[in-house]
Amino acid sequence: MLRGGPMASGDEIRDAQRATWAGLAAGWEKWDAVIMDQLAPVGAAMIERLDIADDQRHLDIAAGTGEPGLTVAKLAPSGHVVLTDLAAEMLDIATRRAIARGITNFETTVCSADDLPFGDATFDSISVRFGYMFFPDLAKATTEFARVLKPGGRLCSSVWGKPGENPWTTIATQAIAKETAPPDPDRPNIFRCAAPGYVGALYETAGLHDVAEWNVGVELVTRSPAQYWQMISEHVAPVVSALAQVGEPARERIAEAVIAEAGTYEEDGKVRLPGLARCIIGTK
Repeated sequence: MLRGGPMASGDEIRDAQRATWAGLAAGWEKWDAVIMDQLAPVGAAMIERLDIADDQRHLDIAAGTGEPGLTVAKLAPSGHVVLTDLAAEMLDIATRRAIARGITNFETTVCSADDLPFGDATFDSISVRFGYMFFPDLAKATTEFARVLKPGGRLCSSVWGKPGENPWTTIATQAIAKETAPPDPDRPNIFRCAAPGYVGALYETAGLHDVAEWNVGVELVTRSPAQYWQMISEHVAPVVSALAQVGEPARERIAEAVIAEAGTYEEDGKVRLPGLARCIIGTK
């Protein structure tokens, strides 16, 4: 994780993120079913607002393992979907998932969100599910999205709400904070875009109109507190990065605290951790 010292450049942040997400790919694939169940309501809400046509040309930014882009591809059999991500390893998983689902009307492109290798007015719609907060230059990325969007096309993104609205991750990050130095709040982080209206203002500055925002609740469900800890420590970027900086004694203390707190969310034999996403849509 980039912390301390001089302010890192956008390229340095992107390089670090690329390495981080490449390293997380195995964890995302391992926990794919649980992650997709948690995030499915957000993807469904975004797709509903995008109003996908049969021949849609769609761009999924920071697509990771493929959603919601692959679902869009299923809904647009005569269309085409482009999945982009910084990490080729994540897109490799997306390709395997697409093949398993019989999806062929898609392609993958490794690129940065603020330097898209596409022409102006190429896509009917764009989705960015939980990627916005990690872009080094938010304004530049949003301008790029508007550039490649066709007139009348829609951009829909989702970000996490405030920390207090997302126990699914904060019970881990709060335990970690007791054992590590605080991260630089100016660098990309999971709650960077949490304030209501924050992303919408970026949309409007980039020239989009009819901007609207709404909340979608999610729930992370695991079989036990121990399984929650195992999962969160293998696929959530800030957790994995922070754990890499501490020794085994601190890691054990963190695990013990997280497992104990997760136990307070047990219900009917499962751990059910709530979360809140903010979805934002705008039209070019």
